[in-house]
Amino acid sequence: MNEKNFEYLRDQIKFTGFGQDLEAALKENLAKAQTEFRLAHTAQYGKDELSSSLHFKKSSQSDMYFFNSYSASLKKQNETDAVKQTFYINREGGNITQKEAYNLLDGRAVNKDLVSKEGKLYNAWVQLDFKESALNGNFKFKQFSEKYGFDLEKSIAKLPIKELSDNSDKTRILESLRKGNRQAVTLSSNGSDQKVFIEANPQFKAVVVYDQNDRRLTLDRPKQTEREGNSQQQLNSQDAKQELKPDKDDSDHPSRKNRTGKKISA
Repeated sequence: MNEKNFEYLRDQIKFTGFGQDLEAALKENLAKAQTEFRLAHTAQYGKDELSSSLHFKKSSQSDMYFFNSYSASLKKQNETDAVKQTFYINREGGNITQKEAYNLLDGRAVNKDLVSKEGKLYNAWVQLDFKESALNGNFKFKQFSEKYGFDLEKSIAKLPIKELSDNSDKTRILESLRKGNRQAVTLSSNGSDQKVFIEANPQFKAVVVYDQNDRRLTLDRPKQTEREGNSQQQLNSQDAKQELKPDKDDSDHPSRKNRTGKKISA
């Protein structure tokens, strides 16, 4: 077994959000010198369960193995069918972590530093499009780049969030929202506090607010001018055409079910 390869893969698994639980299984499978193998992992998020299958493949030119992708399946408490997606590991970075995969499969957007086809780094919000699938069976990605105009910090500043008065709390909230989390905060108005949850919605340039019973709260916000609306539609059309590309080394694309329960195969 290539010890340096093991250490590299161990750290890669850890920083993709799967922790250290798979270390022993990784070492055991590397020692078998097989062409490829998979490691299974399960995580609980509240009452939701995320099951992942991590795919490793040996190089055809050396004894090195590569972590190519992982297939994630989200089973929510009150839903019959699981939602599935394969996330590809790019050696250049910008990988979707396990928690981010959960948030994407649960319908939220995640902010990532990505690498373009030309190798340039750029930042964008990504979100799964549950109405459209790629040829490999995955849901397509919607992207909302900085040009789209969503400013998370300005959006949350419009809300009377008590924690924003503390810089460290504000930083923590922004980081959490960028990871796609539904974040607990306190709304303070007219001398009274209300515990709510917020999440980023870059497509509509907004921060969505939910009460403790998961009911969406409607807050007043300024209306867009006709010119602003037209500009938004044009940028949305341009950004939505972009998608995250899979690793060329991975050809495994399992069938999955969409959120309406219709089964689609590659």
